[in-house]
Amino acid sequence: MRTRRLLCGAILLSLAAGAADWPQWRGPQRNGVSTETGLLKEWPKAGPRLVWQAKDIGDGYSTPSVVGNRVYLLSNRGLDNEFVQALSTQDGKQVWATRLGKVGNPNQMPSFPTARSTPTMDGALMYALDSDGDLACLETASGKIRWRKSLRADFGGHPGQWAYSESPLVDGDALVVTPGGAQATLVALNKKTGETIWKSAVPGGDDAAYASIIIVEAAGHKQYVQFLAKGVAGVDARTGRFLWRYGATGKGNTNILSAVTSGGYVYTSQNPGSGGLLRLTAAGQGVAAEEVYLQRGPPSTKAGGSVVVGATHYGTTPEGLVAADWATGKVLWQEASTGGGAILAAENRLYLHGENGEVTLAETTPEAYREKGRFMPPDRPQRTRAAMEKAWAYPVVANGRLYIRELDSLWCYDIGGK
Repeated sequence: MRTRRLLCGAILLSLAAGAADWPQWRGPQRNGVSTETGLLKEWPKAGPRLVWQAKDIGDGYSTPSVVGNRVYLLSNRGLDNEFVQALSTQDGKQVWATRLGKVGNPNQMPSFPTARSTPTMDGALMYALDSDGDLACLETASGKIRWRKSLRADFGGHPGQWAYSESPLVDGDALVVTPGGAQATLVALNKKTGETIWKSAVPGGDDAAYASIIIVEAAGHKQYVQFLAKGVAGVDARTGRFLWRYGATGKGNTNILSAVTSGGYVYTSQNPGSGGLLRLTAAGQGVAAEEVYLQRGPPSTKAGGSVVVGATHYGTTPEGLVAADWATGKVLWQEASTGGGAILAAENRLYLHGENGEVTLAETTPEAYREKGRFMPPDRPQRTRAAMEKAWAYPVVANGRLYIRELDSLWCYDIGGK
């Protein structure tokens, strides 16, 4: 009996060691890459086992955050109630819900007024930003609001026509967000109190776009890099001092994709439009952003982001999933059957939630496209808005589960490699 208990304990410890939470936008490092291990290498023909489907969770494109036994996400019911909620990972049932405000810019064209942002988890507290710019610090256990700010009223914030879509960044004691506009393009707040640490007025008074800030360590500076309405910009993380800007990928109005970084380089891309790779180097007391390449199309010009695994950059275009050389942008392979979609990487696999709703598993290899599974989630919600609307929520891998959201439905699949 003692031997059996020891064996069971060893198995549980092994499983726990390979599990990983997904506490914020695009995962633990904001790069779309999970550190989780022990996942299925290939799916059955019908897809992995469906654990549960939660229906009527409220409208929205918000990607879930998953920590422990809770799923956290934003939704809205109508235009006057945008809220953050916690669901049980066991069955998808709601644990609590807290209203943040109203849906921002309801008269946008094309018309997609709904919740977008992903909540950011930080131990006993969490941070959520609704599409109208209402920013709140809440208790994770109960949803009780500790403090709140308005990016519009408190900082003169100015979002794009599709309102705020950013997911807040927690970095140490700071909470960093993008009000946009001339007064405080980016701001850092004390995460415990909401008090202002610094305001960064990016030259030209750039409006907020629809991407989220990432941290970049390069050229002797820790930087916050954000894709704004006029292009991508970097500011000093400690002071908010403006460092650099690159506008070649910011000439449209759909600056959606969060930047990705690897080895002192930064990539950003429009949807649709061109993608550009920058090399960040020291320039006196500042930073210079040197263009390495700018090209239309690959590796990522859809709204679903991209990931870097080793020396290979993966993303999607309207023509499908693409693998490209990170350093040169040279396309290594392309698979049209997947179409565009949102992407993440975990344990040598790519997980793609297609804009058509389909979910695909493929190897992360520069050699060729190698599919390891594909399925369509059952009982998908009916669409009532513009015909242009797609399945835009990003996939999430956390603790042996795959979470897929589409509007008012959330599916949870078992992908643990048992």
